[in-house]
Amino acid sequence: MSTGWSSAEDRPTRLVLLRHGQTPLSVERRFAGRGDFPLTDHGHSQAAAAARRLAAWPIEAVVSSPLRRARDTAAHAAKELGLPVEIDEGFVETDFGAWEGMTFAEARALAPEGVDRWLADPETAPPGGESFADAAARVVAARDALVERYAGRTVLVVTHVTPIKVVVQQAMLAPLTALYRMFLDTACLTEVDCYADGPMVVRSLNDTAHLDGTPGQRA
Repeated sequence: MSTGWSSAEDRPTRLVLLRHGQTPLSVERRFAGRGDFPLTDHGHSQAAAAARRLAAWPIEAVVSSPLRRARDTAAHAAKELGLPVEIDEGFVETDFGAWEGMTFAEARALAPEGVDRWLADPETAPPGGESFADAAARVVAARDALVERYAGRTVLVVTHVTPIKVVVQQAMLAPLTALYRMFLDTACLTEVDCYADGPMVVRSLNDTAHLDGTPGQRA
């Protein structure tokens, strides 16, 4: 008796979501949206560690946000897997507008009421930026297109905090405010299965086993 799925149509599409490695802004906990920041040396080490772990996984495609920190992280995994990197604009980070590069404290000092509104309402955007609601709509469209394109296969998606949280939030049927209640380390892995008939299942969240013993893994 077979214990596997009978065809690609019966298998879920598995999204292996990898957050990019450490950057100078993540070390200082600054808003990092559309700015094209590089990885730190430690970020490259994190990306390499993730890539070594993923080398034995049955990944059939590598998709990346267009931003440098994601592309450079994806390059490590693509080399280990022997796959090209496909760029998908839909998985880019939220645009934090005028708050880009600021710490939370700096943004609050500049616009305390605006930050409070942003924290209370996913429909509220930073000045000149993108709301979480708009970012979620973009990510959902990108996810749906990806699932259709790679039905029944395992895809590595190298992206950012907001897109990963949105995929998890959607899978859990949680309100959009759930984005405020998740934490993701740099270079962490999250797995979500997407079934053809609609349901999604979260298999893991913020998995950093490949970073165990690596100094500064949470920066």
